[in-house]
Amino acid sequence: MTKHQKRLSVPKSWPVERKTDTFTVKAGAGPHGEEGVPLVVLLRDVLGYVDSKKEARYALSEDAILVNGEPINDEKRPIGIFDILAFPGREEYYRVFPDEGGRLALTEIDADAADSRLGKIEGKQQVPGGQTQLTLHDGTNVVVDDEAEYEANDSIVVDNEDKSIVAHFPYEEGALVTAIRGNHGGKIGEIDAIDVTPGSGSNTVGVDTEDGGFETVEEYVVVIDENFTGDEGDDDE
Repeated sequence: MTKHQKRLSVPKSWPVERKTDTFTVKAGAGPHGEEGVPLVVLLRDVLGYVDSKKEARYALSEDAILVNGEPINDEKRPIGIFDILAFPGREEYYRVFPDEGGRLALTEIDADAADSRLGKIEGKQQVPGGQTQLTLHDGTNVVVDDEAEYEANDSIVVDNEDKSIVAHFPYEEGALVTAIRGNHGGKIGEIDAIDVTPGSGSNTVGVDTEDGGFETVEEYVVVIDENFTGDEGDDDE
């Protein structure tokens, strides 16, 4: 299997220039599937903190970079939507958030907001002991006691240290959402209507925005908090 990734064929969400060079770094195994961007791409191409994979490896060996509260030692570790990047030595903290068009961007946040991360519930199942396991959008799992409280497409905020749920945002009409993919990626608005499609087709969601609104499929929207975008670094999750 090739160790390289052609720039022209990277997912549309990757924040890389496609016509400057032929190849870029291929993501390693980890969360977010093929949508995950290698950490070194963000460090080099977006932030400009390193010039090479070698420099990235050195920074990671010093535990200078945290992802979702944990030090990372693999420069190819996939980074995706809603992940938290922290640079304690610089006192800089970022959340991965979609910009217009759905490309991943880094939104600066404050230190308190960096203590937790958002997850969209994509499924739930019973586990031994009578508890319920929630599967989030990035493939990680959270175990809860009250199954009835959480439904697919709800969002939760998970503490990075103890993995407890510190906030819960139900998926329902009136909820604030952002589109993370599709033609409306990066737009934010309130759910106006949820239309259930019979059979195996995707449900559609009507979203009201300041410029009139849009319609997209259910898989492309995530419920967020009104302060969640990190504007002016004043998140207060």
